[in-house]
Amino acid sequence: MSLSPTVPTEVADRVWVARHAWFDVNVTYVAGERGLVVVDTHASTRMGREVVETARSLGAGAVVGVVTTHAHHDHVLGTAAVRDAYGEVPVHAHEACVEELEAWAADRPAYAGEEAEPGEVDASPVVLPDHPFSSAAVLDLGDRVLELVHPGRGHTSGDLVVRIADADVLLAGDLVEESAPPAYGPDSFPMEWPLALDVCLQLCTDRTVVVPGHGAPVDRAFVRDQRADIGVVAETIRDLAGRGIRVEQALEVGEWPLDRSVLGHAVTRGYQHLPASQKRLPLL
Repeated sequence: MSLSPTVPTEVADRVWVARHAWFDVNVTYVAGERGLVVVDTHASTRMGREVVETARSLGAGAVVGVVTTHAHHDHVLGTAAVRDAYGEVPVHAHEACVEELEAWAADRPAYAGEEAEPGEVDASPVVLPDHPFSSAAVLDLGDRVLELVHPGRGHTSGDLVVRIADADVLLAGDLVEESAPPAYGPDSFPMEWPLALDVCLQLCTDRTVVVPGHGAPVDRAFVRDQRADIGVVAETIRDLAGRGIRVEQALEVGEWPLDRSVLGHAVTRGYQHLPASQKRLPLL
């Protein structure tokens, strides 16, 4: 797989998004008087070097911080290259993201997907965020602030979003996806995800540019519609479990707003997370 350098797009005042072909993942650069903050660093050290080259090309100062939206490898493995270029810049993340990333690094599975250079993912070191927070944090760039908010568990336990109020931008990580359906993985929280998106919607206006983890920027209406689908998934799980439908039968029995092929983990995790009071004994 050959990859061409990605040209960033300025989606708002001094907010640039580079949408990369590999993983269709977004890396965002936010500039202020004190320098640049990079939000997510892509999937390998090689791609992290491209992140550094892009940051330098913007002419907006040195990188003074990294923000990690969640612990998945396609968003974090370029961080070592950023630190190689700019020194021990702080890496901000939610505290649960740090725990998830540490656990993943300790029992790291071999990567089996497509990559530009053989072994580049497995050879990329993990840099654990060293500036964790529990609910909210603020990054001061002098003439603007970045608000880091943990809206609740959804795509993972440690999701965060970044609000740039003066530019009316929300960086949503993988709580929102434009180029694919919502990504329910084995570490997702399908019953809580709708509530996390409710918080995101409260952080948006009708003019907000929302940058998803993957795909093109969207607006508040898109987030509202995706929240509706995720909410229906959660309520369908709750209804099926409440009627005594076995988890093994739920995908076939339920009427789902998304393709069944992407809902396996959603159903399994949803049944696991429901309290016993909301589940009936399976019907014979």
